[in-house]
Amino acid sequence: MILFLAMILILIFVSISILHFYWAFRGKKWGNFTIPTKSNAASTPLFKPSFFETLVVAVGFLVFVWIIGMNAQVFPLVWITKNYVTYATFGIAFIFLLRAIGEFRYIGFFKRIKDTTFGQMDSRYYSPLCLLIAITTLIINT
Repeated sequence: MILFLAMILILIFVSISILHFYWAFRGKKWGNFTIPTKSNAASTPLFKPSFFETLVVAVGFLVFVWIIGMNAQVFPLVWITKNYVTYATFGIAFIFLLRAIGEFRYIGFFKRIKDTTFGQMDSRYYSPLCLLIAITTLIINT
């Protein structure tokens, strides 16, 4: 069961990483669904991620793959102890739990701005996925 959940998480993280690499190297598809906007009418993004920022996120997801893989013994523990992997896995769960809760304005389950394209996608897909990742990561860590 743990291995199955870990493989699902690894697949999710690799997929998200590939998307971020695509966007980092000037890919445009699906970009309008992924950045919060002030309102639907203006469609003004709240921020414009740079190449470097997007690349860091893509590599970060690959690090998450590595950590989850080590925790589920898909990858060997090379020079890191099991304790560090356990703490890092709790860190991943915490990050995604915080993302699911949000910052109470544009992102997360408790956002106030819900009528934008991003807000609708976040309510339907992104926040539930983040909560699922947090719960699954905690299950793997037990």
